[in-house]
Amino acid sequence: MHSHFDPERKKILVTGGAGFLGSHLCGQLLAQGHAVLCLDNYFTGSKENIRPLLDHPLFEAIRHDIVHPIDLEVHQIYNLACPASPVHYQFDPVRTVQANVLGVTHMLELARRTKARILQASTSEVYGDPKVHPQPESYWGNVNPIGLRSCYDEGKRVAETLMMDYHRQYQVDIRIIRIFNTYGPRMALNDGRVVSNFILQALQGKEITVYGDGSQTRSFCYVDDLIEGMIRMMETPGLTGPVNLGNPGEFTVLELAEKIIALTGSRSKIVYRPLPQDDPTQRRPDITLAKQALSWEPTIRLEAGLKRTIDYFEQSLLGQKEMTVRSAARPVRAKQNGNGDSIPLPKTATPPRSASRLPNGAVRRAS
Repeated sequence: MHSHFDPERKKILVTGGAGFLGSHLCGQLLAQGHAVLCLDNYFTGSKENIRPLLDHPLFEAIRHDIVHPIDLEVHQIYNLACPASPVHYQFDPVRTVQANVLGVTHMLELARRTKARILQASTSEVYGDPKVHPQPESYWGNVNPIGLRSCYDEGKRVAETLMMDYHRQYQVDIRIIRIFNTYGPRMALNDGRVVSNFILQALQGKEITVYGDGSQTRSFCYVDDLIEGMIRMMETPGLTGPVNLGNPGEFTVLELAEKIIALTGSRSKIVYRPLPQDDPTQRRPDITLAKQALSWEPTIRLEAGLKRTIDYFEQSLLGQKEMTVRSAARPVRAKQNGNGDSIPLPKTATPPRSASRLPNGAVRRAS
């Protein structure tokens, strides 16, 4: 039984709480005994991610888009609400910018009114295609302000600006983290990121698509390590950030493809495609500050994390297959008139018009 009042318990808002990172964060905060409000518009988040939490007495899910204000009473805010993969943030780039400007402003106003501490989940994309390697927090970056990725890269940069200005002007208690490539269970199968792409292609026996010659490098942090770093950042007094959170282990994209082929036992072949615009050639965090200020560094090695992620993808694909089989086996019932007589189904039918839908089935909200 949970008591009605616990002086140590915080009421914590997690925006983007039904997403990949957000759902893991919600689960960990609940395990620590806090009350959690999960806010999500389900554009990239999934109700399946938070289904195991729905019966928890300290968990509440709210369908909401942070580009619209919301009034709540909370002690802490983790702002993770923004599409994070190119296929999603480029689908509606204006909305992506709005999430990082209007949405962050609304969360900062909420923090200002309630005197809540707020953590902004920023990104290594603020460094763009870096000329400094590895990237320390002091590096200002090399970002194209008008490219296809700019809605996200520059959106996250202005979100950091808003955080710092609210801190300086209104004394809002802020935290900023810059998240590098993170992977693990509950990644969306269709999110277009390199780890999920390679695992999905390998498990399905499809060609592994490598963009460029595969020599570009990335650093991959397992989700459990990342969540631990986020919570430590939130709970560390007097540290506004930004602080890099990521795994400093560096691998080429080609090395990642070969590891995944080996771990899945796939017979997939690697094929090469042109490199997308503004795709960074190297990415690796300098986590010196995180080590010193948070006593944090990743502990899960890439191979161990990939095995867990591959297991999750295998189960997800199996679940999809079973659902397809059940759907195909379901008999189609003819409609009946008022006398109980069957009315033959038409050979062709025009489906009813419905609201335009976004990826993952979310309905686009009218502005």
